[in-house]
Amino acid sequence: MSRPTPERRPLSGEGPVILRVPSDPRWLPLALERFDEVLVDHAHCEKKAAANALSMIQVYPELPGLPAQMARLAREESAHLARVLEIMAMRGLTLGRDTGDPYAQGLQKAIRTSAEGRKVDRLLVAAVIEARSCERLSLLAEGLEDPMLRRFYAELAQSEDGHQSLFYRLAVTATNGDEASVRARLDELLVHEAAVLEQVGLRAAIH
Repeated sequence: MSRPTPERRPLSGEGPVILRVPSDPRWLPLALERFDEVLVDHAHCEKKAAANALSMIQVYPELPGLPAQMARLAREESAHLARVLEIMAMRGLTLGRDTGDPYAQGLQKAIRTSAEGRKVDRLLVAAVIEARSCERLSLLAEGLEDPMLRRFYAELAQSEDGHQSLFYRLAVTATNGDEASVRARLDELLVHEAAVLEQVGLRAAIH
């Protein structure tokens, strides 16, 4: 019996962040073959996403709308973490120490040092990471055999799509509505993201 074909969506979602390059077609077979490793990495990604949302509240409490939206995001990412940990437990996996994410680290190197530049760039880098996560989780939703996992990753991909739009909107707010400058900076960061993706190469990880 054939599996139902999921609804096709742009791999980086439908938000404002349009990735310059798709993932290497070899990534999905690698991720499926070493899915337990991907799960552990995914848990660490959700943990860091929740921590980043709370950090945004600490650093930018004055940005209109940010505290409440980041509080909701931290709660959502923590719920995602709990669900990934449940799946890991079902498969006999433990979390272990976080060995770091060279992809995210590479993106962060492009963040400007001025106060205003850093604020906008932190928000845009978060949007880019969410867009790439949306793409990768969509690929897993299409490639996994288990119906429960397929549904789970499809739901998460949709969430990441919403998150990239949220971070982009906050970046526009941080510039007092200067969307043209935000779009120009996002374009620069997307070029950088494509280079980072190539440098990092294939990994059994979300990024």
